[in-house]
Amino acid sequence: MRVTGYGVISQKNQSATYIASGIIKTSNNEGNLASRIKIILSGLTQVIEQFQPEVVVIEKVFVNTNPQSTLLLGQARGAAIAAAVSKDLDVFEYTALQIKKSVVGTGHATKNQVQVMIQRLLNLPSIPSTDSADALACGICHANISSSLSNFGVGNRMKGGRII
Repeated sequence: MRVTGYGVISQKNQSATYIASGIIKTSNNEGNLASRIKIILSGLTQVIEQFQPEVVVIEKVFVNTNPQSTLLLGQARGAAIAAAVSKDLDVFEYTALQIKKSVVGTGHATKNQVQVMIQRLLNLPSIPSTDSADALACGICHANISSSLSNFGVGNRMKGGRII
């Protein structure tokens, strides 16, 4: 089973509000790689159509010790980027280190620390799954960075829109 998480937040002024999150599942039983990529592309296109985000944020790929895992992750990212650009959305990318530092305060935070901080920051009733928490953390990272940059008159200022 392979899972792609998504999270949708709304940014207004300097606060983020939870809208939705979830996962898109594919499995090795679903046929070839192209079939799995199609599921990711279709699923994220539906999320974009439903929630009408202003931008899409994706975690940058890092090189794993397993090259096959890195390649598969890169292909899933390609499907996510294709879903965004097919809807004329800007795509922003951040490293895992940037995302963790923005959300938890340290770039070497554990998955559990990210989950707990996402729950607290977005006032969620329970801890989100790791994949949903990672996706929501991407959105919060972008909200934090774009707010900081706009305070200095730099970069694209968010209009208080939704982020996936």
